[in-house]
Amino acid sequence: MPLFSRSDLEEAARLVYTQMPPTPQYVWPLLSEAAGAEVWVKHENHTPTGAFKVRGGITFIDWVKRTEPKARGICTATRGNHGQSQACAATAAGLTAKVFVPRGNSTEKNAAMRAFGAELIEFGDDFDAAREEAFRVAAAEDLVVVPPFHPELVRGVATYALELFTAAPDLDTVYVPIGCGSGICATITVRDALGLKTRIVGVVSDRAPTAKLSVEAGRLIETDSSATFADGMAVRIPVPEALEIYGRGAERIVTITDDEVAEAIRLYYRLTHNLAEGAGAAPLAALMSEKDRMAGKKVGVILCGGNIDTDWFQQVLAGETPAPRELRPRDPCLANG
Repeated sequence: MPLFSRSDLEEAARLVYTQMPPTPQYVWPLLSEAAGAEVWVKHENHTPTGAFKVRGGITFIDWVKRTEPKARGICTATRGNHGQSQACAATAAGLTAKVFVPRGNSTEKNAAMRAFGAELIEFGDDFDAAREEAFRVAAAEDLVVVPPFHPELVRGVATYALELFTAAPDLDTVYVPIGCGSGICATITVRDALGLKTRIVGVVSDRAPTAKLSVEAGRLIETDSSATFADGMAVRIPVPEALEIYGRGAERIVTITDDEVAEAIRLYYRLTHNLAEGAGAAPLAALMSEKDRMAGKKVGVILCGGNIDTDWFQQVLAGETPAPRELRPRDPCLANG
């Protein structure tokens, strides 16, 4: 059974559209020519926060206001896009938003979160360390914790897949990046709710392969690091509830390298003049790595976000692959916890 029915998804869409319009899905001729397939790009880089997460923020905060009317604020952890979505929705609803990020996080995503109203706190060396601290502080300060995966997050995120599959119900395959899993689980849920046959392919970095390893092993496999510049996929520990869904619902999970991600960012800019961050470009990178397999087919790629820092984008356009921030010397002045 799908996580949500079609009516559940349509209700979520009506709520989301009170705060943002649908995003487009385009077939770019030059991109299709390069891939050797009819490529449909779902442009989640066109949302009010530049990433798909904003949809889940709208539905989650609405749920908080309905179920916990005395709540004064939320607390969460992020690498950037989730934090922007929660800060945006929470402050609009009159709630405070405490957001934890790892040290060395994207400076421009940090600035955007603060602009949307977040109280930003740097803690730990990676997302998973920041997440553990966010959960501790939420309990200590009686704040509503926003986990990395929750049905209400998935319900909101699923509205992008509803838009895509409504526009192109005959897609053979859709490539979706995997971080904590809301995007791929939402895509699987909508595919199943609509009764479509589309194959869903998950995409992970070879430097953060926890989702692929866990699916193959049939149990949670934690990795020692997640040092990829595709920070939206930089996760060491899978979310069990998400793993259960994409472990059954994805046809396969493929790995791509940081060099392949950088080349996909260049392709997006050169062929469509759209910005893609690392995780946003990962589906295209995976498609390009499977060109022979996808030749002549109708394929979707989720451009889940365009929030790439200027210095990284400059490096990518210069033909370089940025080093993960965890591998760079840290400024002790940035440490806070």
